[in-house]
Amino acid sequence: MTISGMFRTIALIGGLLVLAACGVPPEDRAPAGPEEISELRQEIMSLGSDVDPDEADRAARIAYQHTRDLAIAYQITDPPLIHNSKVNMGLKPRGLCWHWAEDMEKRLDAEGFETLEMHRAIANADNAWRIEHSTAIVSAKGDDFRAGIVLDPWRKGGVLTHVPTALDPDYRWDPQEEILARKRARKTASRLR
Repeated sequence: MTISGMFRTIALIGGLLVLAACGVPPEDRAPAGPEEISELRQEIMSLGSDVDPDEADRAARIAYQHTRDLAIAYQITDPPLIHNSKVNMGLKPRGLCWHWAEDMEKRLDAEGFETLEMHRAIANADNAWRIEHSTAIVSAKGDDFRAGIVLDPWRKGGVLTHVPTALDPDYRWDPQEEILARKRARKTASRLR
C-alpha cells in the first residue's frame, strides 16, 4: 500500500468513526406515528382494488413495529455499512440487509394474508461498484414484485423506507430467485473450468 493509499484508508476509517458516533439506539427513537402508518397503509391499499383494508392496515402496522423490534434485536446504533462491518466481524448478532429482508418477509408471511403477497428482491448483484442489497416487497396477491412496495429497514439503519418498487430512486430491483440462480450457475461454471 502506498503512503497516499494509507492516508486515504485512515481518513475513511476516521470518517466512519465520526458517522458511528451519530447513531441513536432504536429504543430511544420514537415509534412510528399514526401518520406514517396511515401513509404506508394507503400505499398498500393503492396496490389494487382487491386489497383488503384490514390487511393493508395490519401490514403497515407490522412493518413499522417489526422494523423497530428488529433494530433493537440487532442492536442497531450505527449507520448500515458500519453495522454491516460489525456483523461481519462478529461484534453484532444480525443486521445485514438480507437479515432485515428475511425477517420482514417471515413476519409478514406469518399473517397469512389473503390479498397481499411477499417477495424478495436484490439490487446491484452484477454491479462491481455498489454493494449488493436485499429487500422485502409487498404486492397485491398474484402481482409481480415490480408492482409492489419495497419495505426496507436496512437503508436508514432501522428506520423503515417504503417506496413503490418501480419508482425506487436508489435501487433497481431484480427477483431474488433469478439472482441466486445466476450465482449458482457462475459458481458451477467456475468449478468446471
